[in-house]
Amino acid sequence: MSSASTLEAPTRPAPRHRTRSGTTLTAGSGLGLGIAVIWFSLLVLIPLTAIVVSAGERGWAGYWETITNPQTLAAVRLTVGQSLLVTLVNVVMGTLIAWVLVRDRFWGRAVLDVVIDIPFALPTIVAGLVLLGLYGPNSPIGIDWAYTEHAVTLALAFVTLPFVVRAVQPVLGELEHDVEEAAASLGAGRGTILRRIVLPALVPAIAAGAALSFARAISEYGSLVLLSGNRPFETEVVSVRVLSHIENGSTASAAAVASLMLAVALLVIVVLDVIQRRVSRRG
Repeated sequence: MSSASTLEAPTRPAPRHRTRSGTTLTAGSGLGLGIAVIWFSLLVLIPLTAIVVSAGERGWAGYWETITNPQTLAAVRLTVGQSLLVTLVNVVMGTLIAWVLVRDRFWGRAVLDVVIDIPFALPTIVAGLVLLGLYGPNSPIGIDWAYTEHAVTLALAFVTLPFVVRAVQPVLGELEHDVEEAAASLGAGRGTILRRIVLPALVPAIAAGAALSFARAISEYGSLVLLSGNRPFETEVVSVRVLSHIENGSTASAAAVASLMLAVALLVIVVLDVIQRRVSRRG
């Protein structure tokens, strides 16, 4: 028997399917991608499509009448304005908190790191009750902001606090100190190092956290029910406006307002994503 006959037949590689981008997918990868797309469609794409379809049930005239209603516009201005304000605050304070947790060592650091996640775990209606007790008519610190625009700011700031912190914290922890030390040895000041080295590396994470923060803020409801008072033209937010349409039996109007906020959220997320990608390419 020849030695060639003793060689084992080579195993056939798993079938691959070439995509438009030129990369290949194995059978397992293709199956995983299909399952992911189906699951995403069931949870996100199909419900969003249903909202858009429901919003058009009354036609363009009915849709325009709903979203240009003075009370609806007041709710949209309040919600979007406060969400943008809180997002900007989170960008600054969230980055600062992440910096302290990563770069500084102090007693109670581990406790603070855990407390940051409380808004994630705490039911929002409970958060509203806590904030009402602290900043309501019987405030132990003498600050009564209940049923005012400040109450909306407080509630949104509370529920969105962790997003920027948790987005920036791991990126900041992976930054190499050698680069900063080298820049310092070449005469760069702390401000220059922060502006030219640290911040460019953090911008993508900050943008991602800001997008999550804004999206969470414009959809908030639970913490505002008790704290804001839901007064039309003053403290009524979009989520409450949508609920009022549903309670009045106008599903199409509720869907119209919801679709408007969906468009606003997508616009802000796309803008932040563009900023993130441009900064990443420059880096």
